[in-house]
Amino acid sequence: MPEEHVDVERRCREFRQMFTSLTAEIGKVIVGHEDIVQNTVICLFCGGHVLLEGVPGLGKTLLVRTLSAALSLKFRRIQFTPDLMPADIIGTNVVMEDKTTGARHFEFQHGPIFGQIILADEINRATPKTQSAMLEAMQEHSVTSGGKLYKLEEPFMVLATQNPIEQEGTYPLPEAQLDRFFFKLLVPYSNREELGEILNRTTTGRDPKARAIVNAQQILEAQGLVRRVVVAPHVQDYAIRLVLGTHPRGEFAPDMTSKYVRFGASPRGVQAIVLSGKVRALLDERYHVSFDDVAASYLPGMRHRILLNFEGQAEGITGDDILNDVLKATPRAVDEAVKIA
Repeated sequence: MPEEHVDVERRCREFRQMFTSLTAEIGKVIVGHEDIVQNTVICLFCGGHVLLEGVPGLGKTLLVRTLSAALSLKFRRIQFTPDLMPADIIGTNVVMEDKTTGARHFEFQHGPIFGQIILADEINRATPKTQSAMLEAMQEHSVTSGGKLYKLEEPFMVLATQNPIEQEGTYPLPEAQLDRFFFKLLVPYSNREELGEILNRTTTGRDPKARAIVNAQQILEAQGLVRRVVVAPHVQDYAIRLVLGTHPRGEFAPDMTSKYVRFGASPRGVQAIVLSGKVRALLDERYHVSFDDVAASYLPGMRHRILLNFEGQAEGITGDDILNDVLKATPRAVDEAVKIA
């Protein structure tokens, strides 16, 4: 066997071990929510950002803190409030005086965005002006202030939380900002057994902690490995048709999409589906993406990229309803797709 192939196999094996160890370390603190934890870690190795949505008290903030504790990365928390300003996130130029000469000069003071794992807590509580301060950082991994560009340290990941039920004093995230999130994950309630374990861990004096087991270099190498996974043309076309199925009155749009959707997903949607599919393939000890990998990544990668029209909102249709309909209506085999078109 060629030496290069042996090296790739070794790196893939190490990736699976690292992924399993990281999710297990998070599991020492977080009870249940295995799917949420797995998708969050997938997002990390894809180089994307995560939007966690759920009612208060379900462990969203604890999940982010635990993830940061398991990584040897700089962690910063930003508590979004209506009076938060962009400079409170990015930083600002302040006047400094030289102790020797007395000369004054401007010096840039870094804001909390200059971390590697950023917790944007209750991100929808800040004004759109403040939310816009996150756009450049999330997309370009850089910050511009006073006409100067500052690069953020890699790897860089934003994990934002929001409450879906309390609307007073909140500002819906702009579509352009939502589109910059790799995944949107809906955090559910814990079940009976999970609640019992939560009580055992939190009311008996136990205080489980996660330890740092993965560093920045390992994450960057894993992100490079993920991009080397092969996607066959017919599987890639399936992902493309799934995204085109969200475009109303498009060639691949089912009736439900045309009836209830105002705007469909952008190219970032298909990028998220394919990249996360590559991670799932590696976890399944494969070097190619399958149809199932694409389908498993479809809802978390697309649910925040669907904009419903008035009729859809009035009838209580959700983005997941649209996406599940597209999944059912989109054939996997190319020949069947050609017949339908």
